[in-house]
Amino acid sequence: MSIINTIILAIVEGLTEFLPISSTGHMIIASSFLGIEKDEFTKLFEVAVQLGAIISVVVLYYKKFFDFARIKFYIKLMIAVIPAIVLGLLFSKKIDALLESPTTVAVMLLLGGIVLLFIDNVFKNPVIQDEEKISVRRGFIIGIWQCLAMIPGTSRSAASIIGGMQQKLTRKVAAEFSFFLAVPTMLAATGYKLLKAYKETPELLHNHANVQALIIGNIVAFIVAVLAIKFFIGFLQKHGFKLFGYYRIVAGIVLLLLIWKGVIHD
Repeated sequence: MSIINTIILAIVEGLTEFLPISSTGHMIIASSFLGIEKDEFTKLFEVAVQLGAIISVVVLYYKKFFDFARIKFYIKLMIAVIPAIVLGLLFSKKIDALLESPTTVAVMLLLGGIVLLFIDNVFKNPVIQDEEKISVRRGFIIGIWQCLAMIPGTSRSAASIIGGMQQKLTRKVAAEFSFFLAVPTMLAATGYKLLKAYKETPELLHNHANVQALIIGNIVAFIVAVLAIKFFIGFLQKHGFKLFGYYRIVAGIVLLLLIWKGVIHD
C-alpha cells in the first residue's frame, strides 16, 4: 500500500468514524476505487488506523478522561463496553466474513439512512442533558445498541447515538457518550487485531513499510477525526440527522450500483 493510499484511507477513517455514516462502508468504497488489494495487511490497517481516532476523543475530552476522581465515568464505560467485547469474541469469524461483503454494507447504509430520516421525530423529549446523569444501567443499554454495528455498514456511531436517544439523552449528550464509548470499544478491537496479527502473522509487523503506514495513517486519522468531531457536535445540535440519512441512502445506492456493474466485487 503506497503512502498516498495510506493517507487517503486515514482521511476517510478520520472523517467517518464518528459520523453516523459507517466508516467500514467508506473504507470499502475507497479501497475499491484506489485498487488496493484486500490482503492481510490492508485488513489489519483498516482496524489499526482507528487508534488515531481513539486518541482524538481522549485529547478533545481530556478533562473527563483524566479526572480520576470521577470513578463513575470509568465504571459506566467499562460496563457499557461489555456487550461488544463478549459478542465480538464469540462471533469474530462471522464478523470478519461480513466485513468482506460489500452488499451487506450497501444494504445497511441504505436501511440506516432511512432510519436517520425519522429518528429526530421518534425521540423528541430527552430528559438527560448531562453525561453525569447517565446511569450505569442506561450506559449498559447503550452498549447493547452499539452491538448492532457488528453488522458492517450500520455505523457504530449511529447505533450508539440512537441507543442514547432511546435512553432519553439529548442529541449532544448521546453523541458525546458515543465518542466516550468508542475509546474502550475501539481500543479493544484494535488491540485484539494487533495481538492476533503479532501471533499469527508477525511478519506484517516486522515490515518497515507496514509500520510506516500504520504510524502515518494514525497521525492523519487523529488530525482529521479532531476536526470531524468538532464539526459533528455543532451540526447535530442545529440540524439533526436528516442530512446524514440522505447521504447514507445515496452512498448505499451508489455502492449497490458499483457492485451490480462489477466495479466492486462481493
